Amino acid sequence: MKKLISLFLSLVALVSCSNQSARQRPAGEVPAASSSTSFYDFKMAELESGQLVDFSQYKGKKLVLLNVASKCGYTPQYADWEAFYKENGDKVVVLGFPANNFMGQEPGNNEDIASFCSKNYGVTFPMFQKISVKGDDAHPLYQWLSQKSLNGWNDQAPSWNFCKYVVNENGELVSFFPSGVKPDDAEFKKAIGI
Repeated sequence: MKKLISLFLSLVALVSCSNQSARQRPAGEVPAASSSTSFYDFKMAELESGQLVDFSQYKGKKLVLLNVASKCGYTPQYADWEAFYKENGDKVVVLGFPANNFMGQEPGNNEDIASFCSKNYGVTFPMFQKISVKGDDAHPLYQWLSQKSLNGWNDQAPSWNFCKYVVNENGELVSFFPSGVKPDDAEFKKAIGI
């Protein structure tokens, strides 16, 4: 029965994710100046060490932000994004944000998550401590990513694990992609300029 329930919930998640589509900032549209917060103003604790990482160090780089989980049907994407990061890390940085917002699929603590990612997928791209990515307790970074009043155009919050946000070299949010999109997706490659 437990397996049947798990299968049902996975199907619900897939249907939910398939109803999403990629969103990109309209060409020529400049983000609204309604917020004084920039992507580069954020500082977050690194997954293993807990040291604060100042996001201003990413100026001049393209970024892909992923909300990740260890017990999700999309978890194997860790391998895809790690390979992408190894191949393109000089131009595009992948950032991982563990979150337990979707059906408890990231139940572990920061140590558990770090061990899982290293042992199972050899993850070397920057990972940050577990946060909430939606709802009233969403981390300020994910509020910025998913509120038009803060980022200038996008209101799409993550609807499942492994949603992608693309930030350009100037710290502007330029694209959102749903869970099923992988690095070899044509639309994603176009958005990232590869």
